[in-house]
Amino acid sequence: MSRSMDYTDGNLMGRSANKHPRVEDGSDAVEPENVMIAARAAAEKKATDEVVLDLREVASFTEYFLICTGASARQVQAISNSVEDELRKAGRRPSHIEGYSSAEWILLDYGDFIVHVFSAASRRFYDLERLWRDAKRVELPADVTSQR
Repeated sequence: MSRSMDYTDGNLMGRSANKHPRVEDGSDAVEPENVMIAARAAAEKKATDEVVLDLREVASFTEYFLICTGASARQVQAISNSVEDELRKAGRRPSHIEGYSSAEWILLDYGDFIVHVFSAASRRFYDLERLWRDAKRVELPADVTSQR
């Protein structure tokens, strides 16, 4: 990845302070609409192991990560395309996309959330869930998990 993961470029435009998900600790927060649109779009393309991490208490450069896996380079790109298309319909465009041509790890940066679409090998290698283990996991709605 050519862009530094510390996001010191100040691109925090589009942060959504009014959308908060239900996290696994039982708090009754509202789902972040655009993250759930992305999760549903990924699920429609048969993404596996979808995880949403709430980073608001542990990071300042974004609020959420959506992490998912595709079985092949073609599927990783299809998942990325689906997420981008569905969010575009909702009026959102990524400020930055990385890794599309290699399709090992595609990153779509939407400012307030980042979508990571991995190949299985790259997901195991980078292990973002371990790196961000202090982040709370967001419970995905049944309509997302039932598509798997």
